[in-house]
Parts: sequence; C-alpha cells; structure tokens
Amino acid sequence: MMRIVALLVLLLVIALGLTFSVMNAEPVNLDYYFGSAAIPLALLLVAAVVLGALLGVIASLGVIFRLKRDNNRLRRGVRLAEKEVSNLRSLPLRDRH
Repeated sequence: MMRIVALLVLLLVIALGLTFSVMNAEPVNLDYYFGSAAIPLALLLVAAVVLGALLGVIASLGVIFRLKRDNNRLRRGVRLAEKEVSNLRSLPLRDRH
C-alpha cells in the first residue's frame, strides 16, 4: 500500500514539474562574469534548486559524520557493557553463611 502511495506522489510531483516547465519555457538572459546566455527559466530554477540542495548536503556533512562517530562510540560502549554483564552473570554465587 505504501508503495502505491509513494508511486502516486512521485507521479504527481513529475506532473507538476512538467507543467511548471511548460508554463516557464520562455528564455531569460543569465549574465555571469565571462558572458551571458539565454536559458529557459524552468531550467534555471531547477539548477538553482539542485545547487541549493547540494550546498545544503555539503554543509550538513560535518554534523552527519560527527553523529555517526558518536553513534559508533556509543554502540561500542553498549557492547562492552553487555559483555561485562554477561561475564558477571556467569560468575558463581558465593554465600558466606
């Protein structure tokens, strides 16, 4: 059921993207340092969104790597604690009475 919903959402996004690109097909002048070019507005907007997403991912990589390192450290600590508990449970009980 979730695959069908995901497929429908994907088809909806594709349809919206196609209608957006058809409605914004007129070229605009893009001036940059070494010249200028006439690029369709939809292509320019998609490129800006993709560039923004890439910059966002690059900006968050430091946090992601730090969290992964902390997660691995905590997993190692849990593994050692579980091993210690297992060793303590296997020790025989000594009664001094």
